[in-house]
Amino acid sequence: MMKEVIRTDQVVMTGAPYARSWCGQLLRAQGDDDVATKSPMPIDVLVGQNIRICRLQQKLSQTELGRRIGVTFQQVQKYEKGANRVGASRLSQIADVLGVPLLALFDGSGAAAVQHAETVETPRALLANPHSLRLLQGFERIGSEAARIALLELVDALAEETAPARSSTRRR
Repeated sequence: MMKEVIRTDQVVMTGAPYARSWCGQLLRAQGDDDVATKSPMPIDVLVGQNIRICRLQQKLSQTELGRRIGVTFQQVQKYEKGANRVGASRLSQIADVLGVPLLALFDGSGAAAVQHAETVETPRALLANPHSLRLLQGFERIGSEAARIALLELVDALAEETAPARSSTRRR
């Protein structure tokens, strides 16, 4: 795409979407539609999921975590979704508040995990759901192996009932 040339009294500027005229005024080049849209990087999504998992394990709300690290709950939401990158010092603060080592927030960041971080079906993404985490925590407290198996069979039966088309791809 050819960029429009901005002429300001004998000063010619090209290339940038914004240019300064000779008097310091900021001018916008017209027709510059090639601005890149930002989408979350897989590592940002992964770190966000880990923040969410650790926050839920500590039974903290987004509001409480935000209060403790000095940001709004909306900012915590953006961190958890990977929409905003977390700076190094803020990441350190989050790890301290959550009582986890800093590296725990990068857990699963191997090459394969990063490539699949955005996949909803990954165990990490499933654990980011508060209901999934609660179910797993409750399952861990069940002492009887027979009761655990019965619960798994119940969950499988409910899953088949609500999604019969997926039953052929289900693993046991």
